[in-house]
Amino acid sequence: MRHSKLWAAAVACLCFLLAACDPMPQRVTSTITNPIPLKFGDPFLLHASDGRYYMYGTSLADGFEAYVSDNLLDWEPCGQVYKGGSETQWNEDCFWAPEVYERDGRYYMFYSANYRVNPGQEAENFKIGVAVSDSPAGPFEDLMNRPVFNPPYPVIDANVLFTDDNRCYLYFSRCCYKHPVESEVADSLRAIGSFAAIEESWVYGVELKPDFSGVIGEPVLLLAPPTSLNDAQSEWESRSATHGEVGRRWTEGSYIFRHDGTYYIMYSANSYMGKFYAVGYATSDNPLGPFTKAPNNPVLQENVSRGGTVMGTGHNMVLTMPDGQRYCVYHGRMTDNPAERVVLMDRLSISDDGLLTVDGPTTEPQDVCVK
Repeated sequence: MRHSKLWAAAVACLCFLLAACDPMPQRVTSTITNPIPLKFGDPFLLHASDGRYYMYGTSLADGFEAYVSDNLLDWEPCGQVYKGGSETQWNEDCFWAPEVYERDGRYYMFYSANYRVNPGQEAENFKIGVAVSDSPAGPFEDLMNRPVFNPPYPVIDANVLFTDDNRCYLYFSRCCYKHPVESEVADSLRAIGSFAAIEESWVYGVELKPDFSGVIGEPVLLLAPPTSLNDAQSEWESRSATHGEVGRRWTEGSYIFRHDGTYYIMYSANSYMGKFYAVGYATSDNPLGPFTKAPNNPVLQENVSRGGTVMGTGHNMVLTMPDGQRYCVYHGRMTDNPAERVVLMDRLSISDDGLLTVDGPTTEPQDVCVK
């Protein structure tokens, strides 16, 4: 009898302790509505170790600004967090597409800008730089006063993958500039007198040195527009050219992440200035490919043709929220002000058979777990 009473008391004590500890955190949600009240192109949303959300993007002529929020509803300006373009800096102008990563207590901003060293006087001389700060709110200072690497063509849209084996990879887009490519699409447009040539941008990947001071090996071509008219991806990836917007086909704004052992690389096609900008993805078992484009592309595109008000959707990133739900963060254009890029975010899901989908673009309220 004595042992039974002791056992009952022990069980009661354990239950009390478990209830007091409550291992399940109390989740906090915010109800957000697209577009988020920030005027950025190429948005990047960081959930920093201080628990706050920092939004960076393309907006300033001489660097980058940021905004911070606790709930994705109320945004406070951090001001200009990186300033470039001085005569003593490697970069000159065209500051685009910042992405910020937290590593070992410091914050690293990868970005694109025009390289001041331009012996050929090229109209597009974009390279990739990296700046560092002790705070996600800056100020960021260049890690080295030069680009990370100097390929013989202009490059933009840096994205970095950190793997479980302590390696890192840099993904970027070779610009369309002076890069005409022959294809059946180019032939068909030349035949009807639309464009004499079609320039293309391609996505590459390369291993990055752990200290970000350079690359290891040669870049590997991962994604390019299809060459055949019969390719299932050809129609949606060629819309800017086939609709007469511009004689170019883009593969840019890549973002890579891993899910259940598979690497998913998302990318944008068509002109970022037009209504046909859209997002697709490809998959691989290896961070440097080969990648296979998905059968359900595009996974994010305008909804004006379906009665909506959003177009020009692209240059996305992916953020996993505290409840494990992924969100696609991207920019778009609203029909009431198509000249201005705005920020949107929508749920991203991957089915059991590996198909990625984005529930967007939406303009209805949606609940997002923020803590």
